[in-house]
Amino acid sequence: MSTESFDTSVLYVTLGCAKNEVDTDRMRSLLSAAGYGEATDAQSADVVIINTCSFLASATSESIETTLQLAEEVSDGIRNAPIVMCGCVPSRYGSDLPNELPEVAAFVRTDEEDGIVAVIDEVTGTVRSGTAMLPSIKRTVEGTVAYLKISDGCDRFCSFCAIPYIRGRYHSRSAASIFEEAKSLVAGGVRELVLIGQDTGIWGEDFDQTVEGPHTLAELLIELAEAVRPEPVWIRVLYLQPEGMTDELIATIRDTPEVLPYIDIPVQHCCERVLSAMNRSGSEEELEALFARLRREIPDMVIRTTYLTAFPGETEDEVDAMLDFMDRVGFDYTSVFPYSPEEGTRACEMPDQIDEATKVERTQRAIDLAESLGFAATASHVGETSLVIVDGVEEGEDGPELIGHAWFQAPDCDGAVHLDITDATVGDVLNVRFVDSFCYELVGEVVE
Repeated sequence: MSTESFDTSVLYVTLGCAKNEVDTDRMRSLLSAAGYGEATDAQSADVVIINTCSFLASATSESIETTLQLAEEVSDGIRNAPIVMCGCVPSRYGSDLPNELPEVAAFVRTDEEDGIVAVIDEVTGTVRSGTAMLPSIKRTVEGTVAYLKISDGCDRFCSFCAIPYIRGRYHSRSAASIFEEAKSLVAGGVRELVLIGQDTGIWGEDFDQTVEGPHTLAELLIELAEAVRPEPVWIRVLYLQPEGMTDELIATIRDTPEVLPYIDIPVQHCCERVLSAMNRSGSEEELEALFARLRREIPDMVIRTTYLTAFPGETEDEVDAMLDFMDRVGFDYTSVFPYSPEEGTRACEMPDQIDEATKVERTQRAIDLAESLGFAATASHVGETSLVIVDGVEEGEDGPELIGHAWFQAPDCDGAVHLDITDATVGDVLNVRFVDSFCYELVGEVVE
């Protein structure tokens, strides 16, 4: 492993989802171990890495606009730092980018990011005294929560989604590397591990089933909980598809104390015709039965979902059916997104594309219902006492206040708990009684 140190600082800019945050953390760890420092702004940086998102056309536009803005900022700096564009935009549009973005010194696809040290060496003119070895990966996460990527890519090819074309076919990460990273993060003060991937429920299905070790998500969760004990760590699972909710997984969530009774299942829709057009399976009856079972078999089950509004051909009756379904299930949290026609996907070429005014109207109706259900779910916790992880400080109406999150709140998604004390430390786990709520937020009093 390289032990050289260079007077060269890197600015990291990350756009998009939590998976990109993990990828940036990984590149930062590689470059830090290879001797590079970190800059806080473009003007003082020697090189800038922007990790881009291209899930939607709007995300692609934001990535390009941010890159051009960074190019202006670095040109005003002392060093006029080269820009390296990483992630989804190069993966999706790589061959077209050099001509379109001459401001960028290098482009790095998602599957090339492990080679980031060589790329930065080249664009900065860094010369090493010996043969550079790939440094060991020790992610350093500032804060109490760490996203832990257990897989990448996707084999579903939903007709609206470009992810398989950006990140490739589904591949599970090895259990050994997951355990190693998890233990390192927990040793560094992380109190919650959030498992993410494009399709977490099928983790391990692509492994050689004759090789010893966990081969299902349920087995992985059990062994992960054992690996981080005796530390009091929460384990949360996001991005499960309905088919991934096996009997084994339901039992594991119910019976493993470290695994939170919180599930994120993005249904997208409930009507079988729309699901079929999306190249997804299931029906309203099957989905409703699944959520009823989860709440019946797992005490205090919290459920998050996603509704993709105004998919091509969606009728008013199907909108009503989906809203009725949301209301009957009573989702704790629902993310609502209007359909976006993405270049290269089948849905982009479908007839009966829905006009923007109708998209806006349908999306707002869904958001209104989602907020009504979510606000009520949040208010239902008033009067309860629960453990809360202290995450940091925010500026409140009466000055700085500590904020944290409870087990039923996914970090960065579901609101926060505002605490009545100021002398706790980030990472503390406090016993808190919830005394009030507003929207998705809770107010808590620490119980001695």
